Parts: sequence; C-alpha cells; structure tokens
Amino acid sequence: MRANTRPPCACTKTIVKKFNMKKVVLIEDSKVLGQALSGALKVEGVEVFWAENGVAGVSLAKQVKPDLILLDLMLPKLSGFDVCKLLKTDNATWRIPIVIMSTLSDPESRDRAMEAGADHFIPKPYDLASTMAEIKKHLKL
Repeated sequence: MRANTRPPCACTKTIVKKFNMKKVVLIEDSKVLGQALSGALKVEGVEVFWAENGVAGVSLAKQVKPDLILLDLMLPKLSGFDVCKLLKTDNATWRIPIVIMSTLSDPESRDRAMEAGADHFIPKPYDLASTMAEIKKHLKL
C-alpha cells in the first residue's frame, strides 16, 4: 500500500496560525475607535476581544486571559481606573500588561492609572501608527 502523499489541507495551516495568535482584550466604549483599533490589530494577526463597558471588560479579560489589555478610562458601568485595579489584584490576571488609552491625560489621571497598575499610558487622540508600534512592543511582535 502507498502512504498518503496528499499535502495537508489549508485548514491545518489556519488552525496552527490561530493557535499562535496573540490575544488582546480591548475595553473601549467608542464604536469608532474600537473598530479602527480592532481592524488595525487584526491586520497584524492579533485576535481581538472587545468589551464596551468596564464590567464586561473585567469578565472578558478573566475568561480570555489575553497577552495584552487595552483600556479606556472613561467607561460605562465601571471606570477604567477600577477595571485596572481589579485586574491587577486578581490572581488570574495580575500579570497581563495593561495599556491605558484615554483622553484623561492630565498628570493626576496618569498618576492614578499607574497607581492602579497600568503598564503604559497612551493619550487620545492617538496616532494609529505610533500606537500600533507601542502595542507591538508589548506583544513582542
């Protein structure tokens, strides 16, 4: 009998690629910014999980256990400061880097975000190219 000499199907490559994908949880209430950032991340091969409020964001981060969390500060239901503090004090999520992306960029807000456990702060409005470069650094892409 001859061994099967057929090449592996394309689905195998898709599964391998998906298995190696970096995961990001985006917690952002702006649909426009969320879609733009999600689209840019997906083009880079990053799997994006998006929550539009703080409560959903905490739950999603605990469920997905992403490689990076992108977090707005001004969110419905639970502020980004509280989300950051909750995630950084939870045994399941405390090691996940959190990048704050917010219009609240005054020194007091930045200090509060860092005290809550944020790893980096990007002020809005942001330049997409430099923001993607910073995200890639955190994801080691």
